[in-house]
Amino acid sequence: MKKFLYRFFIELTNQAFLSKWLENFTKSSYSRHFIPTFVKTYKINETEMLHPITEYGSLHELFTRQLNMVNRPVAIGDEIVVSPVDAVVEEFGSIDADQTFIAKGKSYSISEMLHRDEVKKKYINGIFLILYLSPSHYHRIHAPISGDIIGQWSLGTSSYPVNNWGITYGKSPFTKNYRVISEVVKDDSHLAIVKVGAMFVNGIELTHEGDKIKKGEEIGFFEFGSTIILLFEKDSFTLNPSIHKKMDILVGQPLGTLKKRTMH
Repeated sequence: MKKFLYRFFIELTNQAFLSKWLENFTKSSYSRHFIPTFVKTYKINETEMLHPITEYGSLHELFTRQLNMVNRPVAIGDEIVVSPVDAVVEEFGSIDADQTFIAKGKSYSISEMLHRDEVKKKYINGIFLILYLSPSHYHRIHAPISGDIIGQWSLGTSSYPVNNWGITYGKSPFTKNYRVISEVVKDDSHLAIVKVGAMFVNGIELTHEGDKIKKGEEIGFFEFGSTIILLFEKDSFTLNPSIHKKMDILVGQPLGTLKKRTMH
């Protein structure tokens, strides 16, 4: 019954007109009056912001704020993979031979997530890692590695919540929600960066130009809290042993290391 009521409510509220209303409100000058309450409620660190709080003209400007990046040093080492976002480590594990992974007891298909046969095959028996951004987090996305972008595409329309309730009771938000996928190659290793939209607001903006990225540089931003899913090929990545579920992680902090693959 709980799952039914949750899904019924979300389907009822996840309509285009409501999404547009929320987007318009957060971008309106009137929404700036809610900034102090928002900052206090979510305990946002004002000292890290690039600009004083009084300079943000709307909630949208606050959501997409930039930071003084001296507070986000990028781990040194060409083989080190860093977190692309400030987030909570929600889940990680193996991608099965049947192209699925398990999160919160639910099975997700990378075939459905990626929708490209030539891409999904690369990640069978690889590793997945889910990073959840709440509305309180810094919303800008940075490159986890240096490399070449060999593909970039978007899928989905509506967006369901990607918080604990959404993952537990929702309709497979990681494979149904609006999402923008970037595939990057470094040496002989491929990495899929799946940027998943959050409830109501589908906004995922890409700010990087060109087909080469440098570790730590900004590549885009979310317009609301959301999720990043990283997919690594088999035998291409070793997770840092210090990483554990529900831990907080910041942009630039190490997630693990890439390793030379012996097979293609």
